[in-house]
Amino acid sequence: MSAKYLTVEELEAGLEDIYLSPKDNGAINMIVRRPDVEEREVLSEAKLDLVEGLVGDNWKVRGSAGTPDGSAHPDMQINIMNSRVIALLAQERERWQLAGDQLYIDMDLGVENLPAGTRLALGSAVLEITARPHTGCKKFAARFGPAATKFVNSPVGKELHLRGVNARVIQSGVIQVGDIVKKI
Repeated sequence: MSAKYLTVEELEAGLEDIYLSPKDNGAINMIVRRPDVEEREVLSEAKLDLVEGLVGDNWKVRGSAGTPDGSAHPDMQINIMNSRVIALLAQERERWQLAGDQLYIDMDLGVENLPAGTRLALGSAVLEITARPHTGCKKFAARFGPAATKFVNSPVGKELHLRGVNARVIQSGVIQVGDIVKKI
């Protein structure tokens, strides 16, 4: 999996396609489970659970620096990224999983379309978008380049949630690649 870092100009040129993301009735394009640090499993189907998040993922055992006791942050149970954004950044589908998110969906994740509290039905599960910000980190910059980190954390990037959004499971269920994602 070779890395080609795009320039800011190349990334900004990709905004045209990102703006075409569906406002509703998006689709799950990839599901990734992270069983351990730096490990990824691309799945065709997964179970989302109220307590565990994505079953088999390390979210719960990994914990979070964002909680007083270091336990898993309930508002960061599921990480979602727009599949058009990751397609632009990664350039190759095999590199999508390097972003570290669990769900890659073709849907407008922007603040205006999916404000905190918005609920999404996908498969037999329901997620709720949380207010917890999702930003590019050092690992993200190493994998996709410093321009990518600057791009997703720019004012437009933040407005469109180009780095993605955090969500929590509010109804357990099974999801599959290809499932429609609807706002409810």
